[in-house]
Amino acid sequence: MNEPLNPLSSAAARAAGEAAPRVSPLQRGRFQRWHADPDPPQEEETWLLTYLDVMTLLLVMLVVMLAFSEPITRKPPLGRPQAQGQVPASVGQPLPGGGGSIAPPLVPPQPSAGPGPHPPPGAAGEGGRPAATASAPPVSESPPVELDQEVMFLRRDDGLIFRIPSEVLFAPGEAELTAAGKSVIDRLLPAINRLPDYTVVVEGHTDNVPIQTVRFPSNWELSAARAGSVVRHLEARGINPTRLRATGYADTRPIAANDTAANRALNRRVEITLEPPLRPAR
Repeated sequence: MNEPLNPLSSAAARAAGEAAPRVSPLQRGRFQRWHADPDPPQEEETWLLTYLDVMTLLLVMLVVMLAFSEPITRKPPLGRPQAQGQVPASVGQPLPGGGGSIAPPLVPPQPSAGPGPHPPPGAAGEGGRPAATASAPPVSESPPVELDQEVMFLRRDDGLIFRIPSEVLFAPGEAELTAAGKSVIDRLLPAINRLPDYTVVVEGHTDNVPIQTVRFPSNWELSAARAGSVVRHLEARGINPTRLRATGYADTRPIAANDTAANRALNRRVEITLEPPLRPAR
């Protein structure tokens, strides 16, 4: 006798058949034991290799740049005496409160016995110091060239100095050499050419009377422009430009008190200094 079908059992059998994994023909029979499921695909990380290559190249470039770079050395500014070899860096004294140093006072120059105007007795010397008195021994050495009556020749340890009043070289308030001024400078060329190893330092000085024009807002610009005008003329006359140096001091280095017209005329000057070459340290 046939048993009646149970609807629940038939449904369970169908569910079990659907849940059972399907077996391919190769997995049946004797080949089933050697069958292995393929490995799932893994995530590729090829970007990491590119990143490492870039970082390696940057590191190599950094090493090469460091290898070709020069070491940084501290150098004093050109305007300071230590950079020009005039004053040793060890002689300065620290300022009160820290920071900076002051250079030793300048030694007043001794005027020569040659022709030329001399400062009045009791006038202040370089840097505000009293000038040499009449009892000081005069310099017996004569100037290397014949000078005009207005040019003063001085000899100091730091070189030979030709002091020329500004009125001889320039018009009032101007910085262009006049024809007479160029003639005075030309008379100094034999002395300059006779010492080819000496440095030619041109310094411009003014009095304390302020100036304010479109071209020269102050005495700093006027003194520097006058020194530069003399340097340009010397270069045009064949002096090696590597020997030349121009500096403007305005009214900071008077040789006389700015209390009279005569003293202010003494302070308005151009000084051409022939500095000897530096001796090698022993």
